[in-house]
Amino acid sequence: MASLHKSSGRRRAGIALASLALSSSMLAACGGDDSGKATLNWYINPDGQDTINGLAADCSTADYDIEVQLLPSSATDQRTQLARRLAAEDSSTDLMSLDPVFIPEFANAGWLSEFDGEQASKVVDDDVLQGAADTVTWEDKVMAAPQWANTQVLWYRKSLAQAAGLNPDEPWTWDQVIDAAADNDGTVGIQANRYEGYVVWINALILGAGGDIITDTEAGRDAKVAIDSEAGLDAARIIEKLVSSGAAQADLSVSNEGTSLGQMYPEDGAGEFLTNWTFVYKNYEGLVDSGGLTQEQFDDLGWKRFPETVAGEESRPRSAVSPSGSAPTPSTWTGPRRPRCACPARTRRASSPSTTA
Repeated sequence: MASLHKSSGRRRAGIALASLALSSSMLAACGGDDSGKATLNWYINPDGQDTINGLAADCSTADYDIEVQLLPSSATDQRTQLARRLAAEDSSTDLMSLDPVFIPEFANAGWLSEFDGEQASKVVDDDVLQGAADTVTWEDKVMAAPQWANTQVLWYRKSLAQAAGLNPDEPWTWDQVIDAAADNDGTVGIQANRYEGYVVWINALILGAGGDIITDTEAGRDAKVAIDSEAGLDAARIIEKLVSSGAAQADLSVSNEGTSLGQMYPEDGAGEFLTNWTFVYKNYEGLVDSGGLTQEQFDDLGWKRFPETVAGEESRPRSAVSPSGSAPTPSTWTGPRRPRCACPARTRRASSPSTTA
């Protein structure tokens, strides 16, 4: 059978655009060709390349071109590469697509340029969800522009849920999902490699039980670790139950968004329940076009809200936007703002005395 996942990549949920603060007179510092036309480098994760390439072309002007540069697929590796570049005052890093979780860190380090005045109002105007707007704000300053939003849902084989007697019109708990898979020759797919995706799952479990991993976050380094709580124990119980059950996948301890796709349509078995991002739908739909899946198999794909940690308590899947739902990708943009151009987060050029933060 053809491979059931096209990429190991990202899912996720929110991206923001960030940029270096540049005046028009400083654009030449970004690099350019023999004609003197400046080039701005926009570093992006591998998702949505066609869309980003179109935005880069639309936002280029007679004064500068925007060129897209690819970052690694892992959010952790993306952060590491950008942080190293910016800490070294790399003059070729102009625009960035960032996970919202990294915006406070980068802004606090002085690496991002602020949107102010009319630009700031446009970035977080009425057509932007409040959760998305909040993720690009740091110390009451707009540091990036929401680019898109996403959140995790539960994907599953309808035939597997039906065999287990699960009602798709009712909320499901993690206990129900694990038991349903274990008792009906199915598995449960999650992201449990030791990286950011595992933290996303743990955080969602704890939030769904009414707790938090960290409280008093405004206190910075003096924030309080709150995972040793009743909610933390509820989350740990779910993790232990899955790991100890027949529903655990063989590669559970190294699984990520891409590898966990592979058990939805196995050669043997009933398929899986899978927590993952919304790219999953197009991933499997594309396999129908390429011959990797039949239309009948694809039609057996279902989705519903993230499972409850505690029965009767609404689940709260963590996304890049807010604990309750969508996750946008913030980006900061350097240079004159052009109408209808959604451009990335700008980096602050510390090496240039005339550049503002």
